[in-house]
Formats: sequence, structure tokens, C-alpha cells
Amino acid sequence: QVQLAESGGGLVQAGGSLRLACVASGRTFRNYGVGWFRQAPGKEREFVAAVNRISGTTYYRDSVKGRFTISRDNFKNTAYLQMDSLKPEDTAVYYCAVTMTIGTILSRDFDSWGQGTQVTVSS
Repeated sequence: QVQLAESGGGLVQAGGSLRLACVASGRTFRNYGVGWFRQAPGKEREFVAAVNRISGTTYYRDSVKGRFTISRDNFKNTAYLQMDSLKPEDTAVYYCAVTMTIGTILSRDFDSWGQGTQVTVSS
């Protein structure tokens, strides 16, 4: 089990940028894939982006392609989500999570979750 702590959320205007960070405890971080998910008020949690632990392959939901970038620094035990050209519809609580299942973007396959960080984009 990995403990995760997110930071970097905030209030920005449409078109602005934020960088979310997820710091993992322990020295097994490199053995997990990392995913970012989000949940807006009254909505179901949805997949945003993920990066494999082995190949480094990244995955993005269509609505964030070209705007969001997921990355990881295993030495720092940290994963990031760089969010550019933010839109009001990106407003949600963002969660990072880790999985030992290769190539998955399904929330049910992720084993540990952070507490979430609020991202609010105004128009």
C-alpha cells in the first residue's frame, strides 16, 4: 500500500494553468502505475490521465488531450499533472491513485488514493 498526498489545486481563470503534484510515501512508488481522476459535484468520478510503470505509456481522456500532461519522477516519489488551457468544465476535485495492473485506466484497478485537491476554473 502506498500513501499519497496531493497538492497544487486552486482557483484559476479559463485559459490558465495549474500543476498538480502527488507525493507518495515509501520506496515502492516505481512499481506502480499512476493515474489522475476527477469528480465534479453531482457527477461520477472519471478518468483523466495515467502513466504506466513499465513502458511509460501515457493515456488521456479525449477532452484533455493536448492540454494536460501526466509525468512522474520516481526519484522524488512524485507524480504530476500539468494542466494548461483550463476550461470551466475542468472544475472538479482531482485525485491521484496508483495501480499494479499494467495498462489500466479503470478506477476499480487502482489500489491507493490521495485525499483530493480542488480545481476551480472560472469563466
